[in-house]
Amino acid sequence: MANEIVPQQTEGGEVLDVSSVDIGSISGDERAAILLLSLNEEDAAGIIRHLEPKQVQRVGSAMARATDLSQEKVGAVHRAFLDDIQKYTNIGMGSEDFMRNALVAALGEDKANNLVDQILLGTGSKGLDSLKWMDPRQVASIIINEHPQIQTIVLSYLDADQSAEILSQFPERVRLDLMMRIANLEEVQPSALAELNEIMEKQFAGQAGAQAAKIGGLKAAAEIMNYMDNNVEGVLIDQIRDQDEDMATQIQDLMFVFENLIEVDDQGVQRLLRDVPQDILQKALKGADE
Repeated sequence: MANEIVPQQTEGGEVLDVSSVDIGSISGDERAAILLLSLNEEDAAGIIRHLEPKQVQRVGSAMARATDLSQEKVGAVHRAFLDDIQKYTNIGMGSEDFMRNALVAALGEDKANNLVDQILLGTGSKGLDSLKWMDPRQVASIIINEHPQIQTIVLSYLDADQSAEILSQFPERVRLDLMMRIANLEEVQPSALAELNEIMEKQFAGQAGAQAAKIGGLKAAAEIMNYMDNNVEGVLIDQIRDQDEDMATQIQDLMFVFENLIEVDDQGVQRLLRDVPQDILQKALKGADE
């Protein structure tokens, strides 16, 4: 690696005092951005190419905002990263565990776990993953004539905001059927997921991944509905209630709305405002009373 990280010193060799920096106040996205900016372009690109589209957007935005970083802040992030890494060196840990913990320290748990899975499984942006880079209208046109079960798996596999936009392209009666299927779906067998990946491969010359996937369920349905237009969401939840009142209630309970903030302590609210992108926060809190 061309640019070695030396967090405790300035370019002039002076020792940095990073004790004044509250490392806990620095979000995972910002830490990842600082670490990537510390590398040369080739090394940074090697990491970024394994990230999901939404992760690239989030970390990329954090990198774009990182225009006035103090040496102390950069040093604190480097120091925290190295401290975490040193906990797992020379103690007989397997390479997979070492890599997972190193990436968690650098990128945060969610992004790191996703990245490790992609590295170990050799998936990348192929098969089903290729759909994540497409315009929702294009994905809708691809799956519109597929069996509802295939549509359900695809919508459960994609990010909630993308799935919400895809569903908006379907007729109302189809949206109801698919949302209830998503809510009832819990796990897809590896063989079924591999077969669906194979279908995507034939269309996009991709490569299948054979991992089992726990996708769908009430939480997935709630997350998708959080991204829907208020009117569409209201009609859909009423239609679900007509079919299955208990399901509709459980989905609504999992949808985060403004009233939920009353139950969150001050520290939790501060963390929410700091870590959640504003566009997502606005959608998550939609439909709130004045």
